[in-house]
Amino acid sequence: MAKQFPALEDVHKAFIEDQHIFFTGTAAPTGRVNISPKGSDSLRVLGPNRILWRNLTGSGNETAGHLLQENRMTLMWCSFTTRPLILRAYGTARTIHAGDPDWDALGAHFPPHPGARQVYDMAIDLVQTSCGYAVPFMDFQCDRDTLDKWSEDKGEDVIRTYWAERNSVTLDGAPTR
Repeated sequence: MAKQFPALEDVHKAFIEDQHIFFTGTAAPTGRVNISPKGSDSLRVLGPNRILWRNLTGSGNETAGHLLQENRMTLMWCSFTTRPLILRAYGTARTIHAGDPDWDALGAHFPPHPGARQVYDMAIDLVQTSCGYAVPFMDFQCDRDTLDKWSEDKGEDVIRTYWAERNSVTLDGAPTR
């Protein structure tokens, strides 16, 4: 049932744009594998083999720490509506932080956000679709605004302190920057 492609096709891009959530997967050579749900307005398809996604401040920072050790990344979307489909993009990614040379150019693809922590620039080397027949039906109500409100209330200085205190190492103790 699975089909593989060397790049995203137009039908894949349209499917991605219709989804309200995607999942990221990364792993260092040893330690825990991280899978994280992402939503909001945080992903851009820049071409058939390139995706950007912006990471906002959260409770952990596993992706950044993993990519310092091993640059593999998988992104996954699954349909919870009428068309059963799972889409995965496999590849490598680099992390761009505020102050890095590409930050302004790549960050400009997204609306401003005080909690913007990184942009991940992913080079896709394989796309795979599978049936998704066992994925349940669910209805989208709306995006949560909790993180937006939290970030706005804290402000950039408090958020940077939070990064230093709570986001500077992975669960396995590896640095995140």
